[in-house]
Amino acid sequence: MTRDVYSLCFMCTIRCPIKVTVENDEVLWIEGNPHVPGIEGALCAKGSAGVALLQDHERLRHPMIRTGPRGSGQWRRASWDEALDFVADRLRGIIERHGAHSILWGERTNLNTHISKAFMKGIGSPNHFTHDALCKGSVNTAFRSLTGYDDTQVGVDYANTKHIVMYGRNLFEALEIKAINNLLSAMGKGAKLTYIDPRVTVTASKATRYWMIRPGTDLALNYALMHVILEEGLFDAEFVRRWVLGLEELRAFVEPFTPARAEEETGIPAAEITALARELAEDKPAVAFHYGYRGAHHTNEVYLRRSIIMLNALMGSIETPGGLFFKKGMKTAGYGELGKYAAQEFPKIAGPRFDGSGSTRFPIADPAHGNPQALAQAILSEQPYPIKALIANRFEPLQSIPDASATREALDKLDLLVSIDINMNEFAWCADVVLPESMYLERGDSIQAVSGLKPQLCIRQQAVTPRHDTKPGWLIVKQLADRLGAGKYLPFETIEDIWNFQLQGTGLTVEELQARGFISLTEKPIFWDRANGLPFKTPSGKIEFVSSLLENAGFPSFPAYARVEPLSEGSFRLLVGRCAVHTHGSTQNNPYLNELVSENELWINSSAAARLGITDGCPVEVSSSRGAATIRAKVTEFIHPEAVFMLHGFGNTVPVQTRACMKGASDALLQENVSDFAGGSPALDETQVRVKRLD
Repeated sequence: MTRDVYSLCFMCTIRCPIKVTVENDEVLWIEGNPHVPGIEGALCAKGSAGVALLQDHERLRHPMIRTGPRGSGQWRRASWDEALDFVADRLRGIIERHGAHSILWGERTNLNTHISKAFMKGIGSPNHFTHDALCKGSVNTAFRSLTGYDDTQVGVDYANTKHIVMYGRNLFEALEIKAINNLLSAMGKGAKLTYIDPRVTVTASKATRYWMIRPGTDLALNYALMHVILEEGLFDAEFVRRWVLGLEELRAFVEPFTPARAEEETGIPAAEITALARELAEDKPAVAFHYGYRGAHHTNEVYLRRSIIMLNALMGSIETPGGLFFKKGMKTAGYGELGKYAAQEFPKIAGPRFDGSGSTRFPIADPAHGNPQALAQAILSEQPYPIKALIANRFEPLQSIPDASATREALDKLDLLVSIDINMNEFAWCADVVLPESMYLERGDSIQAVSGLKPQLCIRQQAVTPRHDTKPGWLIVKQLADRLGAGKYLPFETIEDIWNFQLQGTGLTVEELQARGFISLTEKPIFWDRANGLPFKTPSGKIEFVSSLLENAGFPSFPAYARVEPLSEGSFRLLVGRCAVHTHGSTQNNPYLNELVSENELWINSSAAARLGITDGCPVEVSSSRGAATIRAKVTEFIHPEAVFMLHGFGNTVPVQTRACMKGASDALLQENVSDFAGGSPALDETQVRVKRLD
C-alpha cells in the first residue's frame, strides 16, 4: 500500500519540507511538500538524490572500531553496545585524568543540536562548537554589532523587493528553493538584480547588472556608495533620524571615499557606482543589499558585512516589504516556544573554551557556535589546556578547516577520535570509532521552528526503516549520556518523547504537525511598527553605526581602509565556492550527484592562462605556502585575471568512497589559516597561489 510521509530534506542545511511516497518500506518518490507556500512541490537535484543515498552500499552500515594505524582502513565490525561502551570508557578515563574540558564536540548545526549541547553541558565541558563560524561567523558579529540580533534572526523579503544587490551570494547555485522562487517571481514583476563577484556565476547570468569586481575590494565599493548616498541626500532621512546612531561619524569617514577612488580599487567605473546609488534610492525602501550567507572571505570581513547592513539602514529598507526583516518566532505569533534540552539548568562549568570564542582570541565572536578554525592551534599548543578527544557529528575538519596538514597533525595527537556520520569521509577514515547515523529518510528528528514573516513549525518523520545497522543521532547521544552518568539531562527514549517535550506549553500537537508536515502559525506577514516598535537589542536601542560591541572590545567602528595590494608576478587569489548539485564535501560520492559533477576544476582567466602556457582541460599544479594539489584547468573569460577559483569539497582520499576518491583537489590543503579576529570567521579567500602546467 502506498502512503505519503511529510518530512524535511537533509541533503543540505536548508531543510526543505518534502513529501516522501513510500510503498512496502521503499521510497518511490520524493518531492517538495506541496502544502508549503514557496515550495509547492519543487525539489533540487540534491533533494532528489536522497533516494540514492538511502540505497548507497558505500555509506556507513554498522559501527566499527579501528584495529590498525589511523588512516590504514583496518577496522572490525562491532555491536552498538560494544562501540558505545568503548567510547564511553575512553571518555570516562579522559575526564578522570584531564577533566571534561579536554573533550570537544564539533558538528554541522542540525535539528538536534540542542541535544548534543545538553550532552556536553551534562558531562561538564564548555567545548561544543559548530561549523557556523567557518561559514558566516563575521556576518553574525556584524549584525550583533549593529542591531543586537544575529544573522539567523534576519531575512530578506525576496518576493516584494524592487532591487536586490548581492555580493557573491550565488543564490541560484546555493539553491534555497523558497528564496529562489520568490526572487524569480519578483524579477518577473520587474525587480532588478545587481550581482557583484570576481567570477561569472549562474546568479550573475540572471542579473540585471553584473560587475566583475577586483577580488577583496567590495568594502571600497560600499564606502563609495555611502559617499554618494550621503552627499546627495539619497537616504531615508526619517528612518535614519529615528533609528540610527552614528550617522555623522559615518559621513565624516566616507567623505574621502569617492566613486573615482573606488574605481581605482575595484575596477568598476565611477559613473556606474553613482548610477547604482541613485537607482536604488528611487526604489527605496523596497530594496535589499544582501548581507551574504558565507561571509568568510577576508580579514576585514566584519566591516564589509557591517557596510552592507548599513546601506540597508540608509535606504530605510529594514522591517519593510521588499527589504530586510527580523524573523518572528512562535512567541510573536502567540504561541509558547519549543522546548530545548540545552536550556535546562546544568552544573556551572569552570574554565574557558578551547578556542577563545567570546573571550581571549575572538573576544566578540559568538560562543554559541565557537571558532573551529582554532582547533589545530589549540591542540598542538595545549593552550589554554591539553585537548584529548574530539567527537565529530556530520562535521569534517579535514575538508572544512583551512590548512588541512596542520589539522591532520593535530588530530594525530589526540587520544580519541569518534565519528558520528552517514558517509565514510576523511575524518571518519582516521577515527578510532565510527558510529553510523541513520540517514534522514530513516529517522525522525527534533521539531523545527521556522521563524520568519510567517512563522511555521516543520517536522522530520521517519519514512522507511533503516537499511543497515544504524541509529538516529539523537539516540546515539542519549545512549552515550546514559553511560557517562548524564542521562538525566536527556530524559527521553523515543522521538515521540522528544516531540512531546518540545511541544508542551505551545498548545500544538504532534498529530497536527504530522498531517501535512508543517503548521503555519499566522496567515499574514508580521512586520514591526517602524515608527515606534523596532526592538533593537543594542544598548542604545538603535542601529549602532558606532558600535558599543566593537568599541568596548577595543575594535574601531570605522577602521582605516587598507588598500588591496597588487599580487606578485605569477600569483593569484584563490577563491572557493559551491555549485548547484553538491553540499560542501558531503555529496561528492553520491551515485546521482557524482555523475553530474564528478570533480572540480581550476577556473583561470584566459589571458593569465596564455601567459603560463595553460590550455583548457590540461592538468595544473596549484601551490601555496601550505601545500600543493593537482587539478584540471578551466580556461575562461568569466573570472577576474587576479583570481583563480575551485569548487569546495573535492580531493577525497578515502579509497572506499570509490566514485569520489582522488577526484579534483581540496581547497583546505591550500588555504592559509588566517582569520577576521573581530568578526570570527576564517579568511578563506586570502590565500595566494601559484599555478603551473603539468606536462
